[in-house]
Amino acid sequence: MRWLAAAAIVASFYWMLGAAPLFDVDEGAFSQATLEMFERGDFLSTYLNGEPRYDKPILVYWLQAAAVALLGPNEWAFRLPSAICATLWAWFTYLFVKRYYGVERGLFAAALLATSLGVFIIGRAATADALLNMLIAASLFAAWQHLATARRGWLYATHAAIGLGVLAKGPIAILVPFATTLLYCWLRRDLRTWARAVFDWRALLVLLVIALPWYVVILLKEGSGFVQGFFVKHNVGRFSGPVSGHGGSLLYYLPALALLSLPFTALVVLVAMRIRAIWRDELQTYLLLWFGFVFVFFSLSGTKLPHYVLYGYTGLVILMAVHSYQLRAVFWPLVPVLAFFAGLLALPHALSYAARHIGDPFYREILGAALGGFDTAYFVFYGMMCAITLYAMLERVTPLPRKLMALGFAAALSLGTLIVPLAGFAQQSAIKEAALLCRERHLDVVTWRLNAPSFSVYRGAPTPSREPRPGDVVLTKASRLADLPAGLPYDLIYSKRGIVLAKIRA
Repeated sequence: MRWLAAAAIVASFYWMLGAAPLFDVDEGAFSQATLEMFERGDFLSTYLNGEPRYDKPILVYWLQAAAVALLGPNEWAFRLPSAICATLWAWFTYLFVKRYYGVERGLFAAALLATSLGVFIIGRAATADALLNMLIAASLFAAWQHLATARRGWLYATHAAIGLGVLAKGPIAILVPFATTLLYCWLRRDLRTWARAVFDWRALLVLLVIALPWYVVILLKEGSGFVQGFFVKHNVGRFSGPVSGHGGSLLYYLPALALLSLPFTALVVLVAMRIRAIWRDELQTYLLLWFGFVFVFFSLSGTKLPHYVLYGYTGLVILMAVHSYQLRAVFWPLVPVLAFFAGLLALPHALSYAARHIGDPFYREILGAALGGFDTAYFVFYGMMCAITLYAMLERVTPLPRKLMALGFAAALSLGTLIVPLAGFAQQSAIKEAALLCRERHLDVVTWRLNAPSFSVYRGAPTPSREPRPGDVVLTKASRLADLPAGLPYDLIYSKRGIVLAKIRA
């Protein structure tokens, strides 16, 4: 099982990590902001296309900058910090589960975590999410060790992880561990222990020494702009209402969890079925409170994004791994695995149907580009995986955890080999080609009605966004050309997959 768990982590986080172009908007924004730190000679502030970017604190940009300095500005370098952080996330999970439930369950938990769809995605993305999840997991693992042993070293480790989390994404790194431990101690009627741990002056000093200096410097440097952009808009604003249109109902995270936990969604159902047994065990109650707090808190939040529920997913994964060993059934736990592979087998047909019925010509071209990448090998592979999964559902000799680890490895390997590069080609290759063309011809470009920060990454220079003027070279969607102001004739420089470069005649 050791080799299978290691293979699952490599397949999920490192296999063909740089095969796809940077995806917009998030990967492009983080990567371009990192490059502008080098261009400006300023490694304290973050700018995107020449404008201040207050979305996230500094830690992930420092990690990306270190990778770029070592490997150069390429997809591998921008994504490598996330892959390493996701690996540490899985490793910490293994160590924690091994301590309380043994090596085999620890390996299974790490493999489940690494090959779940949601973790696969953020573990390969040039964003701050894998870093934050690793630090939240580390803080809550260390907090439990302190509660269980009263050793002060674990308390310092908890606050150190929280301090790094505050540098990675802000107050959420404080909220999740403090709220989880508060709920746990309240259930035990021992709030005094919680208060002593949280407000221990030496532990708080560790947290402040790590997190506070950068915040003080950036507040002195940026002033009210940082307060309004980071604290008001991207923290308070995200809870009080939807930001950038990312809203949803109270039930938003039920289908989100079902998708993000694929192909292991049946084990989520198993945990729900065993709530009473979980509630009788102190450690399992702690893990359930961790997941439950995150699920409820973000269900009440005004801004909803699928990956927010991953902040509590580690606790749920451990429960999934532990209780799956007590499961005698083989058939129904593998139904979501079969549905996963069958869905990928049917994906070309679903995209073909969507391409015929979607109204936006830009997305029709993207879907058309994707459809051109499906070949016979694709259908043969996923047809074989459906057959193998059906066999696993009927075969009763191999333990269920081994089957799930092997199928999870196959799922991650196939996504990295077949799906992600194809999606990157369809969605982003035209952006990259246009940027490289501009770089080769030394063209000054503006973007118009198109948010594609990866263009600036590949072009090697910030690209302002504004209304086009005579003499400009404009990057936009082909469908937007009809909306150019009257009297602005243009010549096409580049046109492919719904993306155009147009020179506005002077």
